[in-house]
Amino acid sequence: MSLKTKIEDRSARIAVVGQGYVGLPLAVEFAQAGFQVTGIDADGDRVQALMRGDSYIPDVPSAHLQSMIAAGRYAASADPAALAGQDVVVLCVPTPLRKSKDPDVSHVVAAAGDVARYLTPGQLVVLESTTYPGTTDEVLLPMFEGCGLKVGVDFYLAFSPERIDPGNPTWKVKEIPKLVGGVTPGCTELAALLYRQVVGRVFEVSSPRVAELAKLYENTFRSVNIALANELALICQHLGVSVWEVVDAAATKPFGFMPFSPGPGIGGHCIPIDPFYLSWKARLNGYEAKFVGLADEINRTMPRFVVSLLTDALNSGGKPLKGARILVLGVSYKRDVGDTRESPALDIIEELLRKGAHVQYADPFVPTLTVHGRRFDSAQVNRELLQWSDAALILTDHRDFDYATIVAESPLVVDTRNATRGALAPAGRIVRL
Repeated sequence: MSLKTKIEDRSARIAVVGQGYVGLPLAVEFAQAGFQVTGIDADGDRVQALMRGDSYIPDVPSAHLQSMIAAGRYAASADPAALAGQDVVVLCVPTPLRKSKDPDVSHVVAAAGDVARYLTPGQLVVLESTTYPGTTDEVLLPMFEGCGLKVGVDFYLAFSPERIDPGNPTWKVKEIPKLVGGVTPGCTELAALLYRQVVGRVFEVSSPRVAELAKLYENTFRSVNIALANELALICQHLGVSVWEVVDAAATKPFGFMPFSPGPGIGGHCIPIDPFYLSWKARLNGYEAKFVGLADEINRTMPRFVVSLLTDALNSGGKPLKGARILVLGVSYKRDVGDTRESPALDIIEELLRKGAHVQYADPFVPTLTVHGRRFDSAQVNRELLQWSDAALILTDHRDFDYATIVAESPLVVDTRNATRGALAPAGRIVRL
């Protein structure tokens, strides 16, 4: 039976390597569509949790996972040997940066090495991990053809960038359009057919390199526009104007403008990292991507500016930052998720500690946090804690926070997300970015 037929009748066996924010939702979506799916992850604790039916990803309710396990359509494994006998392998492994801000594709290479050991004729391999243009055909293709198989004839290889937005209740796997670029037209056709089983709209492009570049452009676009919003916030501070009112005013234009919000910095697994994959590859090919570096420079100044804003607000009330009790509200990189990767809150807390402040934090999605080797436990926000603080510093605007109580009970609120919008308080009690 051909792979095309197996995909169409959903008898194809699918392995998804990497069971994090990208891989687990994708694996469960394929399982719900009727495929038999194996989720492979190197983290043994993750695998044990998954086999118990315990989801650690908010976008995947444990009940959904448990139903797929009970139906025999999902299983998890930490053993690469589980790749044997699979018809489709999708790679969703991390692609971080090295300290030098060069791409670190070691996880992709390791996963591809495992795939190569078990590669069989007729198999489709799709890379979803965000990476630099050329990874699919410069790194993966030689590894797989080194097994003696010919791409487009004996096996199929494509790139389809993940576009997951953790915590977004509107845009989930099924609703987010997919891009697919195969090494050959046949590779593109099969990969597109695969994703059409679970995604409403699939767009085919001419090559993996186009798809890889499109993903980097998407997130570089966000990085650059967030940097512009952040620089506008700095300008507005000097001009004594509310940046939030300016953004809202500009957003009344129905064409030619897309609103972006300022904040305490950028975080997560995409925006702080992906633009460097683009600029690194450009540099290798003789071009310096100036916009990318400038946007990152502006975005990374924001944590220091937030500390400065807090310091000035305390000083206005006759209180130095050293020895001040600071309650940090929200430490994840975005609203209503528990992901602290690259979160600006980490840099801000570290700077507050360095300057001698006493810090507690509260985050309903992050029960514990380690900053610069020091462990913190999330506090319960209540009247006593708010009154204990010299300032409440809002870094992540979780919906679970009671902002009316925060404003009413805190002696000072420094709001970097405009979460207290519309709240009434005496002059100087609320300081906004």
